[in-house]
Amino acid sequence: MNDLDYTGKTVLVVGGSSGIGNAIAHGFRTRGADVHVWGTRASAADYDGEEGSDLTGLSYAQVDVSNIGAIERCQPEFGKLDVLVQSQGIVVYKRGEFEQEGWDQVMAVNLNSLRACAMKFKSQLAAAKGSMIIVSSTAGFQSTKGNPAYNASKAGAVALTRTLGEAWAPEGISVNGVAPGFVATKLTKVTTDNPKRRQTTEAAIPVGRMGEPHEMAGPALFLASPLASYMRGQTLIVDGGLTLS
Repeated sequence: MNDLDYTGKTVLVVGGSSGIGNAIAHGFRTRGADVHVWGTRASAADYDGEEGSDLTGLSYAQVDVSNIGAIERCQPEFGKLDVLVQSQGIVVYKRGEFEQEGWDQVMAVNLNSLRACAMKFKSQLAAAKGSMIIVSSTAGFQSTKGNPAYNASKAGAVALTRTLGEAWAPEGISVNGVAPGFVATKLTKVTTDNPKRRQTTEAAIPVGRMGEPHEMAGPALFLASPLASYMRGQTLIVDGGLTLS
């Protein structure tokens, strides 16, 4: 038996329309899963041609997770759920997160929606003895001085992973997380599009380069598999060694 075969499994990737979430969605799809993704645009066609976004073979739905009511009202196409991946996230640059509006925007997506999505699908995950994977960030473990809301929300995501991992373990739900380091996505273009900033960033990473979205899929596939059957509440740091010093 292949422990990474997801044939017959149903997976939802919140934030799966682009970037890390999209790569994780395709990781499950290529291993046989029926994969659904949530994004912010009206239709899958609205992502055509966008770098880091490929919705081929994925079922798409528009859900604005910054709106708790939208999460609660959503009626998914699937009747069962084996794996829930929460990969939604935003960041506000130019010190906007020090202001209330920016703080609230980031917290709504990066932290509040995690709880709302978790609670919405808890019963289905319990019925399936399934898995939830929360994608946080190495920002949850170290300072990011220009982005206090992003930092606090990701630290909160790590803490939520721990707490739900303990709280839901008796119900047969596996809750763990992945904390990416610097990964080349549209959220990090402020770094990747600036040669000097990118060089400085990569010099601080022991492997000497930024990560790619597909490199976050492997840890997610592992955490949802029988190979991680005795793990609960843990967040795997996947950062090329960035946080080692």
